[in-house]
Order: sequence, then C-alpha cells, then structure tokens
Amino acid sequence: MKDLLGRDNAITVEDALMLLNKQKLGITGIELIPIENAFGRVLAQDVASPENLPGFNRSTMDGYAVNSADTFGASDTMPVYLQIKGQVLMGQRPEIKLRRGETCQIPTGGMLPEGADAIVMFENTSRLDNEMVEVMKTVSPGENVIMFDEDVKKGEVILKAGHRLRPQDIGALAGLGILEIEAYVKPVVAIISTGDEVVPADKPISIGEVRDINSYNLAGMISACQAVPLKKGIIKDDLDVLREAVKQALNESDMLLITGGSSVGVADYTARVINELGSPGVLFHGVAMKPGKPVIGGIVDGKPVFGLPGHPAAITVSFETFIEPLLIRLSGEIQKPALPSRRIVRALFSRNLSSAIGREEHLRVYVERRNGALWAIPVLGKSGLIRTLVQADGIVIVPMKKSGIYEGEEVEVRLFNT
Repeated sequence: MKDLLGRDNAITVEDALMLLNKQKLGITGIELIPIENAFGRVLAQDVASPENLPGFNRSTMDGYAVNSADTFGASDTMPVYLQIKGQVLMGQRPEIKLRRGETCQIPTGGMLPEGADAIVMFENTSRLDNEMVEVMKTVSPGENVIMFDEDVKKGEVILKAGHRLRPQDIGALAGLGILEIEAYVKPVVAIISTGDEVVPADKPISIGEVRDINSYNLAGMISACQAVPLKKGIIKDDLDVLREAVKQALNESDMLLITGGSSVGVADYTARVINELGSPGVLFHGVAMKPGKPVIGGIVDGKPVFGLPGHPAAITVSFETFIEPLLIRLSGEIQKPALPSRRIVRALFSRNLSSAIGREEHLRVYVERRNGALWAIPVLGKSGLIRTLVQADGIVIVPMKKSGIYEGEEVEVRLFNT
C-alpha cells in the first residue's frame, strides 16, 4: 500500500509526523468551568485581571513604616530617631497618618499608612521606649514594599488562550477573584480492541487467548494527556463488524485508536476501513521505528484514526510518538517552543548496545543513581512482554542513522507520564 508520499516502504518518523502536522484538526468546543476543576485544562480565552493586585501598598517585612527621607544618612554610628505613632494591624486599613519624623510598627503583609513609602526592618532598629525608636540604616523609597499594582495591573492579561493551567495559575485566578474560566472541552479518544484471540480482562483465558491489556494501557495514557478515554470493547476479526464499530466510535469521539489491526494479514482490516470511511484516509502504513513499525496513521474527515500494533511496548511508543502530539493540538494547547514536550533527564548509558541503521529505535530503560550520577539501564526484551514496560521509567531514542550507544555515553531519557 502506498502512503501519501507515494512510497511502498516504511517511512521515517519525521515524515510521518510531517504528514500528521499538515492535517487540519478541529479543536473541541468551549465550556465554562469552576477553577476548582480547572487543573490541567486549556484556556479558550485570554484572562485579564479585573483589579490591581495587591490593591494596596503592603509591607514585605516586619519592621517600621517610615518616610524614607527621614532615614537618609542613618547608620550604626549615626542613627536617626523617630517617634512611634502606634502599629498597623493585619487585614485592616490603618487609621494612622504619619508626619515627618514619625513611624509606626508594621507586620509583613500590612498596609502602609498614609505618609509612609518604605519599611525599615526590625533588625536595623533599636526601640528605646514606647515612644521612640532609633533607625540605623538608610532605606530608599519603595524599599521592602510591594506597590498597589506591582504584582498585577488592572486589565493586564495574566494568562493567554492556549495555556494549560497549573496549580499556581489557579491560585493566581483565585487571588484575583476569578472563579470561572472558559476552557476547551477535553478531547474524547475512542479505543477499539480487535482480534479473535483477545478476551476481556475479567475473563479466564484458554490456550491461544490473551486478555485485553492494550485498552487499559491506552486509557491511562489518554487520561495522562488530560483527554477522555472511551473504551468501545473488543471487536472480532470481521470487516463488516469493524466498519460499523468504527463509524459509531467516530461519531462519539474526536480521535479513534484501533489496536491489533495494523500488521499484514488476512484478518487485518484497519487500513481498509480507514480508507473507506472518509478522506484523506490512510496517511502512512509502516514507520521505520522499533517497536511500532506496523503503525497506521490516518484522518477520516478531520478526525485522526490510528491502527496500532498489538504488542504493549509498540503501543506505548506509538502513542508517545504520534498520538500525544495530536492530543495536544486537539486540546487547544499552545506549547512553548523552547520547552521539551515531556520530562527529560540526562543520564549515562550503562552498556554498549547496537542498533540497526535505517530505523529509529526506542529503548525502554530504568534510571538509577550510582556514585552521584544518573545511569540509564536498558530493559531488554521483545515488545510483546509486559515486563519491559512495567520495569521501565522511560525511553531512550537511538536515531535512525546511528548504529548504537556506547557504555558511558550521555543520553536523554524521555520519562513516562505519571
């Protein structure tokens, strides 16, 4: 089968991603949600501040509120003496109005009284009695003070559309009194498992049967991407049944993943169904990577559809390579180009390991610390083994033009989402 580039053989990962990135995808709808439920959601509109923050001039230190001009020239050997006019209480507007030569005690976070423009820290003062304090340090205007609009100015955009909300972002919204935001609806990803040999996870298995591991693995990875998994069950190797199942799943979702129907064989109908149900159909069938070479990528009337190999490791690699970037696009998130798409740590590779030139190899590794350095230890085994994924912390990619990795060579470990 030829792909859109007119080739019969497996294409490179780079070319497969290029084909996917050229496709127009429809971002899901918009909904109004409370900030309590907003973690990980993507903003659909810019958020501007309705007010100045903090809204008043506030102290950043425990000390004395002063007119800074009264402290000019103050030092340990030549202190300045100021008259104490009371103290500022937390959470209250001070009634005190300072005149030149006067001061008042103020706590961290307290509102500056009228007539004050700086704070002298306690450790730079010595209180003589209830009415007088000596100041032994000069302070400048605004020193140890946050001005009323220094944090956020009214009307200033604090969070832009396309930003995925973090805990600190939600805290900032709460601090501004913004209790609801407009967010993109989470993408729904349907999962169909195929194969006469696949049985539900809660059923006993007979010789030649396997339990449905892949839909659970995929559901977890989809959820980790802040999308909604929709498991559609197990479909037997029947073209008509698969076609109807795919139609229904596409009506209910923004993306469809079909497991077990990507390799060559009389019972593998995934590519045929993708081509039949909409345009442009299959973009590629076979990618020069290990594991995951048989993966199918396609678009059916604006919705991504993937045929994934049946082996768990191949599914994980295919998901992280092709599906996760598309989910980011579907979610409306605008990523910062300077930041990596996932957590990456640098480690030393623990052994010499060869790799075939001409394909991109994704090695499962676990990470441990030895003598103060991080080491990446390969988890060797066939892609059908569950153990290799369970024991691994992440993936090391061997580029297609490289013949392997040497012991002690520094590598990037792309950590799995948690």
